Amino acid sequence: MERFKSVLDLFVKYHTVLGYSFLSLLAAGGESLLSSVVFQCPCSATWNLPYSLVFLLVPALILFLLGCLLSTRAKRLVTGCCAPGRGEEEFSEAGQDLCTGMVTCCHFTLASAVAPITWIAVALLGGGFYECAASGSTWVSWQLCPNQEVNCSKQLPQVPCQKGKPEWIQDVSKELKAHSQVAGWTLIALVVIALLIFTSIIRCRSPVNFLHRKFWKLYCRKEEEMLMNEAKKHATELAEENVKCFFDSSQPKEFRIPNYKDWENISLQYTFSPGSQYYSILHKYVNKQKDDCNIQP
Repeated sequence: MERFKSVLDLFVKYHTVLGYSFLSLLAAGGESLLSSVVFQCPCSATWNLPYSLVFLLVPALILFLLGCLLSTRAKRLVTGCCAPGRGEEEFSEAGQDLCTGMVTCCHFTLASAVAPITWIAVALLGGGFYECAASGSTWVSWQLCPNQEVNCSKQLPQVPCQKGKPEWIQDVSKELKAHSQVAGWTLIALVVIALLIFTSIIRCRSPVNFLHRKFWKLYCRKEEEMLMNEAKKHATELAEENVKCFFDSSQPKEFRIPNYKDWENISLQYTFSPGSQYYSILHKYVNKQKDDCNIQP
């Protein structure tokens, strides 16, 4: 039992990394399945390029949009932002400045890009999509055909479909796959470098040191867990009370739940400030309420 609890705690601690890893593996597996079962290069000068680009980019776009749709950060940023009566002054007073929104947007955009980048990288390493697309490209034809036979340009779109044909076609196929794999590894290297730079900038501009940051993240995780538990508890009690009153034809008891304004105040974006020592928007709201109560006579 203790071992199971340790594994569960480890999973909860690294659930974000594990989630992204699972999405990456799922994208890689989906790409391999699609390229081997569904993808069939038309071997046409007209259709090779658009057909391959659709298979390469459309699934990546779908994965990116699904990532944005499922992102908690995106939901929190977007929900209620266009509701009537919520003007710029209200957002400014509540601390939702443009910088905070842009940082949040960058966070969930990068997180949502993990699966589509994995899809594109695996597709390029496989070489099938690129070989089909490049064989239908006029620019690639100019690069590959000057020293080949006269009808090279006409036969180039047939390269993906003629594996056992003339030796020069096999050489062209190998060269196109080499281009694709180089592009795939280059993409992976650029993404890793960009991730390293972005992470370094975030760490360097962090308002707290390493241990303080770990405490901050731990507090936020525990606060979210306890908030969800209390929300479930209160929602269950309220539902039970209302259902009971409905069937018993009785008056409901007084039940204290946060009002609309309270929920709105703790749903805002929050940037940690060392001067205030508030670790979340909920922490700030509770202490502000306490200060207001102390000020009142």
